Amino acid sequence: MKGIVKVASLAAGATGLFTRVQAPFATGRSFSTSQSLHHAPGPVWNLGRLNHVAIAVPDLEKASSFYRDVLGAQVSEAVPLPEHGVSVVFVNLGNTKMELLHPLGSDSPITGFLQKNKAGGMHHVCIEVDNINAAVMDLKKKKIRSLSDEAKIGAHGKPVIFLHPKDCGGVLVELEQA
Repeated sequence: MKGIVKVASLAAGATGLFTRVQAPFATGRSFSTSQSLHHAPGPVWNLGRLNHVAIAVPDLEKASSFYRDVLGAQVSEAVPLPEHGVSVVFVNLGNTKMELLHPLGSDSPITGFLQKNKAGGMHHVCIEVDNINAAVMDLKKKKIRSLSDEAKIGAHGKPVIFLHPKDCGGVLVELEQA
């Protein structure tokens, strides 16, 4: 009988832990496909697919060569984007892209990142949205800061906006109009 009580006690403790672990997720977006009559209407924008992962690199040619010559990926030529202070190389991975970023000009936002991360590293993730203006307005209401007041045209020729990493779990998130 002692063993049964101990197992029941452990199970009750585990159930309590499981409930506590799940609690923070209850306020997020639901992954259920069924609609509940008790939920408020969703936002007027939808999150889309992962567009790209951006990697800051200290040597653009060396990084391009690695993805092209070692891994066999399709790699673009370098594209200077003076308005963003970067040179960009796109690595096509079929289901998504990687964006290799290298500083361009003295005011490049990538310079500071590379000073802290000498070998380079992941800079940001870009996620598509179907309505960037609605997304920005909705996120502002939810106290999510952006790094600019409004969307700008990004490297893919579409409107983009960056969300503050301190409001996004420490990750710099770029939203791009799909």
